[in-house]
Amino acid sequence: MIATHTDGASRPTAGALRLIEAGSVNPTRVDVHDYAASLFKHCPYLEASMALGMTGWTVYEVAAGAHRDEVAAELFHAGVQAAEWVRQLMGRRHGVLVCENIVILGDAVEADHSELMAWPHWALKHLYGPVGVMFGKFARNVRECDQLGRSIPPAPFSFLPVRASVRPRDPQFLRDTPDLARSLAAGNDDGRDVFEHIPCDWKAVRAWAASLPVPLKR
Repeated sequence: MIATHTDGASRPTAGALRLIEAGSVNPTRVDVHDYAASLFKHCPYLEASMALGMTGWTVYEVAAGAHRDEVAAELFHAGVQAAEWVRQLMGRRHGVLVCENIVILGDAVEADHSELMAWPHWALKHLYGPVGVMFGKFARNVRECDQLGRSIPPAPFSFLPVRASVRPRDPQFLRDTPDLARSLAAGNDDGRDVFEHIPCDWKAVRAWAASLPVPLKR
């Protein structure tokens, strides 16, 4: 059985992110379709996923007065929820196309979205890579390139995509983190509790994430 961690003890900062739209394939608070269509040539599975209604968007807004640590902690919790949801669907028909996107809106905190997403993304992809869940990270208006050197259209909003991994393809995106690439390549969801050896507390997880090997410099 897949274990989830949604109890209050793991969410000491509840309220830093306000949920404004949950798991919609046609969200109303963000315009996703034109932007997503511009990514089809960079992500060959996205078009099929959207056509089958398997790409969801959950939208959060940063609460006024929230501290950056509180926001990051709540974002980490949202990532855990999304990953556990993806895990439940991966084994079903077309499960490889499952994708849940965590969108962050608002600027009511003294930190840019890249900074807010940094340690949650780093921790989540190491926690869930071994069970075959892939995390990405796109900050609003930041220009990036794909593995072929092609420019990726800048995202109009910040978000963390959470999806089933594609073993033959995804490890190449992790060349700067070879241990994680190997873990993802061999990833198998055996129903384990990814927090079996780590307390599901954001401060403990952040400390653990900081102890992981840093990406290789190229």
